[in-house]
Amino acid sequence: MAPLAERMRPTSLDDYIGQKHLVGEGAVLRRMIESGRVSSFILWGPPGVGKTTLASIIAHQLQTPFYTLSAVTSGVKDVREVVEKAKQNRFFNTSSPILFIDEIHRFSKSQQDSLLGAVEQGTITLIGATTENPSFEVIRPLLSRCQVYVLKSLGKDDLLELAHRAIEKDVVLRELQFELKETEALLRFSGGDARKLLNILDLLSESATQGTPLVVTDQLVTERLQQNPLAYDKDGEMHYDIISAFIKSIRGSDPDGALYWLARMIEGGEDPAFIARRLVISAAEDIGLANPNALLLANAAFDTVMKIGWPEGRIPLAEATVYLAASPKSNSAYMGINDALAEVRQSGNQPVPLHLRNAPTSLMKELGYSEGYKYAHDYEGNFVEQQFLPDALKDARFWQPQRNAAEDKLAERMRRLWGDRFSGK
Repeated sequence: MAPLAERMRPTSLDDYIGQKHLVGEGAVLRRMIESGRVSSFILWGPPGVGKTTLASIIAHQLQTPFYTLSAVTSGVKDVREVVEKAKQNRFFNTSSPILFIDEIHRFSKSQQDSLLGAVEQGTITLIGATTENPSFEVIRPLLSRCQVYVLKSLGKDDLLELAHRAIEKDVVLRELQFELKETEALLRFSGGDARKLLNILDLLSESATQGTPLVVTDQLVTERLQQNPLAYDKDGEMHYDIISAFIKSIRGSDPDGALYWLARMIEGGEDPAFIARRLVISAAEDIGLANPNALLLANAAFDTVMKIGWPEGRIPLAEATVYLAASPKSNSAYMGINDALAEVRQSGNQPVPLHLRNAPTSLMKELGYSEGYKYAHDYEGNFVEQQFLPDALKDARFWQPQRNAAEDKLAERMRRLWGDRFSGK
């Protein structure tokens, strides 16, 4: 018999749980589907939130040919074969056949290039699913032809609704007299992932006795998962739990913890580029200006791993991991850009002060563009005080230096140059 997650896969939007911002009444994807015309798009979100299910529902509702490829097992030849089939199955004034590509972030550049013509000409409607940021993994020409929709982890209410629905409607579970007495452990181990939740219920059902009520408690769930640690992780959904533990160990300055989770990822066959990319992000976000060399080392590790591959690639990854974990920490640049972005979104497009504007034409010069600008290198110490923010924000502060040796030096220089502006937080 198929796993519970497969048995419970919905076939209509009315049965689909979660992602109300995309498929709720009046939401963008629902409107598109109801119109009968779907343009190419990419679904980006963590595992188990309904990316594959949503694609199949769309194909079912539009009654259009539906092709599926996995980026893990398919090559350029497979893509071209599907495109050719789609051409043959395309009829005048009907919706384009849908090509669903799971884990599209694993497609190589040549594989993605082979899709471009078919997507651009409307031969196929591409629906891609990815757990990775598409801007990193999908080539720009293809990305520009697709909308990107972000799916969120399921909330507590969504997961409980799914659990009750499975217990009431599944042909196996409804015969086992499930009782959800406690749900804290069930929700915690699910982590917003519908597939994990259903796999846990599937696991519990294996130990149930026909005719005897199965009372689900936190202790029962914990015991079953400890006895079968991979039972709720059959498709590698623990990927995100482990990378989270890895990054938090680095952020928490524990090189031993970080090395352990690095070893778990290596032993589990994780993509080395995925690990290296997270190290680069961590170096910028968590170490930042407290030790700018961390970003250089993380980038060097990334380049080295790409050149030498496994198994030797584990060594530069380990070196970067220990260095980042042992480095002083600062997220001042990360917080600074977030604060600046929040200001831009709130105050809109403030005009650039005239003295900061370029003046390539005589008319611009007549209008005062660039007038009054002071060239810093003409002044002692290569600095002269002047306004660099829009008038409405001239006293705003975004970068707040944190207490560490490197930023103490930067902060002292800013106080020396700007005086009161950098005298305090």
